[in-house]
Amino acid sequence: MTQMQNTREKLIKKAFQEIYRNGFQGTRIDIVLNKTGVAKGALYHHFKDKNELGYAVVDELLTNMTIQTWIQPFENAQNPIDELIATIDNIFTKPTKQIIQTGCPLNNLAQEMSTVDEGFRKRIDKIYSLWRSSIADALTKGQSKGFVREDIESDKVATFIVASIAGCLGAGKNSRDINVLKDCGHSLINYLDSLRC
Repeated sequence: MTQMQNTREKLIKKAFQEIYRNGFQGTRIDIVLNKTGVAKGALYHHFKDKNELGYAVVDELLTNMTIQTWIQPFENAQNPIDELIATIDNIFTKPTKQIIQTGCPLNNLAQEMSTVDEGFRKRIDKIYSLWRSSIADALTKGQSKGFVREDIESDKVATFIVASIAGCLGAGKNSRDINVLKDCGHSLINYLDSLRC
């Protein structure tokens, strides 16, 4: 990785941390620069403004995080229900302190920026669409293998699952109560179990 690529990546990672903690609108460029030790000129070499830096956070970092957590595990899963339950169990019933305090970075940004900036809305919607289609595809494959009930509509169920995950993480964050997140996770797992053949 070149020095320029390293600087760009450092700015994106630090901007993500600040956005996750303070929201996009509450994130200050001078703090990102101070914490990275990057000069203002170097920032503007890579990003024309704060929005462009935020878009890079969504396009590069949040997209990759979503793929690693919610998409890759289902690509080769024999049984998508088992894989979904394992992922939800890991995040919801054994949550980190950070999840309770700061919630889901994708959902946070969606709630904050979707009505404010069309560039953010489109980028975030692209991630949610990718996530939904990945789960829908996994459920459809699960149906063909006899793991998932034939009477469900995979795309509609996938939309409900993604919305439930986002809602559960938001409820846990808002309440700052680990039991809210655990209860929500257990209920979602019970729903997923009901999709089995």
